[in-house]
Amino acid sequence: MRYISTRGDRTERAFCEILLEGLAPDGGLYLPVSYPQIDAATLSKWRGLNYADLAFEILSLYIDDIPAEDLRAIAQRTYTAEVFGTPEITPLKVLEPGLALQALSNGPTLAFKDMAMQLLGQLFEYELKRRGETLNILGATSGDTGSAAEYAMRGKAGVNVFMLSPHGRMSPFQQAQMFSLQDANIHNIAIEGVFDDCQDIVKAVSNDLDFKRKYKIGTVNSINWARLLAQVVYYFAGYFQATKSNDEKVSFTVPSGNFGNVCAGHVARMMGLPIANLVVATNENDVLDEFFRTGVYRVRGAADTHETSSPSMDISKASNFERFVFDLLGRDGARVKSLFDDAIASAGRFEISASEHAQIQPYGFVSGSSTHADRLATIRATFEKYGVMVDTHTADGLKVALENRQPGVTMLVLETALPVKFAATIEEALNLTPPRPAGLENIESLPKRVSVLPVDAQAVKAFIETHV
Repeated sequence: MRYISTRGDRTERAFCEILLEGLAPDGGLYLPVSYPQIDAATLSKWRGLNYADLAFEILSLYIDDIPAEDLRAIAQRTYTAEVFGTPEITPLKVLEPGLALQALSNGPTLAFKDMAMQLLGQLFEYELKRRGETLNILGATSGDTGSAAEYAMRGKAGVNVFMLSPHGRMSPFQQAQMFSLQDANIHNIAIEGVFDDCQDIVKAVSNDLDFKRKYKIGTVNSINWARLLAQVVYYFAGYFQATKSNDEKVSFTVPSGNFGNVCAGHVARMMGLPIANLVVATNENDVLDEFFRTGVYRVRGAADTHETSSPSMDISKASNFERFVFDLLGRDGARVKSLFDDAIASAGRFEISASEHAQIQPYGFVSGSSTHADRLATIRATFEKYGVMVDTHTADGLKVALENRQPGVTMLVLETALPVKFAATIEEALNLTPPRPAGLENIESLPKRVSVLPVDAQAVKAFIETHV
């Protein structure tokens, strides 16, 4: 399998090359030259596999430059009951017939990002050891990516992490998870802006090819194809748990800000997984919902990016969205570059044609949005009706899922985090304090290690230079 850029660079690269690169040299994102196709016989073969074996089968379709026995061992080390708390890894929580949550938040940082980041840590360590090289990871987080990356990379040989986050915009629990880490290879940088500023800095540094090569800069954000590939696995795992035969279809609702989580569902659907709809759920920062409804992709500035009670989705520039648009527009890299580079830079927006907008339907995407009042009502109703406590982002998903159910089609809502990470809103909704896993009772009181920097890519470069 080889990979090309969404912005027109047709140079084909191997998996381990793009694993350490992140962005393509032309600023685009990597996608496979084509999606492997899965037939009914393969689905039947995979249906009885445990999660680690399923992961190996899917990963091996996209990774041919790691020996199969090594790749299988990596999957086996990553997806264990000891790390994820259950043999199923992503078990279903059935709310009622035809409606279930897929639990993705049983990893070490209590968020779905662990599903991919634990694999990425293993892949990075393997490939760097094989090459005898080091890597300086630069990432941006709105809440959960940062802690998942840091917990996956802490103590890993040959890896340093520089993680940007919006200063004061994450929940106290999320901040404590990251800033309390004292490992020498972990560096937290709080940027005096919003998440989109952090993400822009990561892209600016990554696009400085001389700096990137000199300091061996890599990424762990979902712009890294390897991370998105890892997420494809749990769509198959959820489907197999929710169905008895390959004749059934399932829909997935995905709380989404940066479009990485649901983009993995798009890849699974393109491979042939019987997905009816991929339902994109946003909060008040509804740039994705606006696009799917109207065909207009309108980036918001920092002043128009709302600070909400589902902060991991407080995003107005959805990086992974470019991957779907590339497929939607017939893989026309020049057109994608003109939209995401030229049009966004000049006007802060673009609009696809009516005929192009009509082509969204065959890909199965629908969308909706949720507000703080909706979140409170959904959290309350879910607890009262089912006895299940959900976090704020999963509540956004449930609210939109209930608006988009189809008769006879099971709806799976991807659970994105455990409620304890957003305790203030849970307490507002239920007048109850969400339970904490053992060992995390006093995490907010631990000593913190973080540097505050302005919205300035040069300042971040200088910080990296003095800390490698």
